[in-house]
Amino acid sequence: MSPLELLRQLNELDERPRIEAKTASEMGKSVLETICAFANEPGLGGGWLLLGVAQDEQSFWPQYEVVGIPDLEKLQSDLATQCATTFNIPIRPQMDAAQIQGKRVLSVFVPEVPNASKPIFFTAVGLPKGAYRRVGSADVRCTAEDLAVFYSDRPALSLDATVVRDGEMQEIDPACLAEYRRLRREISPGAEELAWDDADLLKALRCADADPQGVIRPTVSGLLIFGTSLALRRHFPMVRVDYIRVPGRQWVEDPHRRFETIELRAPLIRLVGRAINAILDDLPKAFSLPENAIQREDLPLIPVRVLREAVVNALMHRSYRLHSPVQIIRYSNRLEIRNPGYSLVAEERWGDPGSVTRNPHLATVLHEVNFAETKGSGIRVMRQLMREGNLTPPTLESDRQKDLFVATFLFHHFLGPDDWHWLHSLGVDGLSDEDARALVYVRETLAIDNAAYRDLNQVDVLNASQHLRRFRDQGLLMQRGKGSATYYVPTDKFLATLPKKSSEVMTASEGLSGKPEAASGRPFPNPMPSKQGTLPDSHAPDGKSSKPEAKSSKPEGETILVSQLSASLQSRIRGLGKKPDGETLRGLILALCSENALSAADIARLLGRTRDHLLNEHIRPLVGSGDLVPTLPDHPKHPRQAYRSARPKEEAP
Repeated sequence: MSPLELLRQLNELDERPRIEAKTASEMGKSVLETICAFANEPGLGGGWLLLGVAQDEQSFWPQYEVVGIPDLEKLQSDLATQCATTFNIPIRPQMDAAQIQGKRVLSVFVPEVPNASKPIFFTAVGLPKGAYRRVGSADVRCTAEDLAVFYSDRPALSLDATVVRDGEMQEIDPACLAEYRRLRREISPGAEELAWDDADLLKALRCADADPQGVIRPTVSGLLIFGTSLALRRHFPMVRVDYIRVPGRQWVEDPHRRFETIELRAPLIRLVGRAINAILDDLPKAFSLPENAIQREDLPLIPVRVLREAVVNALMHRSYRLHSPVQIIRYSNRLEIRNPGYSLVAEERWGDPGSVTRNPHLATVLHEVNFAETKGSGIRVMRQLMREGNLTPPTLESDRQKDLFVATFLFHHFLGPDDWHWLHSLGVDGLSDEDARALVYVRETLAIDNAAYRDLNQVDVLNASQHLRRFRDQGLLMQRGKGSATYYVPTDKFLATLPKKSSEVMTASEGLSGKPEAASGRPFPNPMPSKQGTLPDSHAPDGKSSKPEAKSSKPEGETILVSQLSASLQSRIRGLGKKPDGETLRGLILALCSENALSAADIARLLGRTRDHLLNEHIRPLVGSGDLVPTLPDHPKHPRQAYRSARPKEEAP
């Protein structure tokens, strides 16, 4: 692409996985990190750097302006030299210089290197920290799991094949092994492993192996699939499934209105079925009378095959390095399945043939008993079956920073007469089916972003961005965040068309309770409950509480726009400059937090700084001095943590 086309896309797209803009008056580490990430990212096909442009700090929307390059020839020479000498393998980028608005800019295309040459890394740093991947529009350091992706064609010991150091063979449940044999016999009666004794079978499945002293012990996958209840409690206390029932459409923060939780603990050979049954027992049913039948059928609103794929994917692909449960959260209008561990497959390849898994031996066993596919067809099957049932396809979110994967399934059928009547009430003409799906999705979840629009309508990034911005220009949605963190929430005009229920509708100026922004910008709830509770009316048919819910005038940690701040604060932010001193920055943080309780991500976004730097260098010292007060003092790392100024508003600096 030409430099002019790159600039146009920068100013039109909310997400830019293949385009990065940098001022780059001289060569710096940031430029090289992006080059490394573009060269490494599997399936991305490389990416473009546009040097000589900068984001307009005065604009409330993501806009880039041309600043030019003072010494273009020197920059080109330095870039070629650094790419040839800094990395373990030389990179040969393609450079194209041009003039835009009378100023010189440089576009740099970095091709993806062959798989056999990956990972590219800084030789002075080494692996894994010297290698980078492109995740969304960010360059992130590689982890051990990333290296496993690069080295997938080379033999390596995965976590699920690791011997449990103090495990004992008595901790394998013979009844679970018998269940495996029964399921395997139903699928393949002549399978040779059915003739082996239990010890040989466990070794063949990599569910048992010798430790360094030669003692045969169960592996991680052995205990996860076949372990006794006592063994799972002893070795994997947090490996469970929490089925959580929440009244209404939003996460319950009020301690007097507790959610209902069922904890499911069992070896995976049994846990899959129990989790699916827990969902089916609680899921709303739809009436069906098949042709020539004399009795009605009550079918779950989400097809059973879809539920099975979703549950198995969560248990099979989750990270067992993380001590967190899989959460299945049943709201009145949707089902969310949240598992620890981000997707090892790039988002643009979801649904393509082929699979990458953290737990290959565990996945093999689940495949052999017909619980799971190993061809990467799970997401494609879920999307297809939901569409066939006239349901919205699932929306999927992989949050690398929080190491989390979320699948969301709406119960709503698209698009009936009532939906079109409601859409007409918005006062917008010429809505396409794609637009209608997106607006109904916003009605149900109170938020949408580029990735969710793409999931709903199977369109590309640019198409989704254009449609969402048109909704913004029509006064239906408000844009929040910047760049890859951009998402949209309904305006007062949109909310005025919804039923007036205090549990589900708030004015746009009040914010949207229960919608914390993920690091990736996906505005889905992020519950991590640690206690169980029971709702007196939790068994209401529609899943909604019969008690009125209290309104919150200002939800803790809400996300706000610069335009919603006082005029004086807006002026101070605009005059902040690129390198303010620490005292000025901390004074502005205190002033911001005197008007609203803000999360570290909110403060960083408002000030145009990085979250980690502000948190470590300014926010935590202010908390330590007592000038800032955390809203959740007993949980300093809680994902909903926000901060208030300890000083009255009129005394804030």
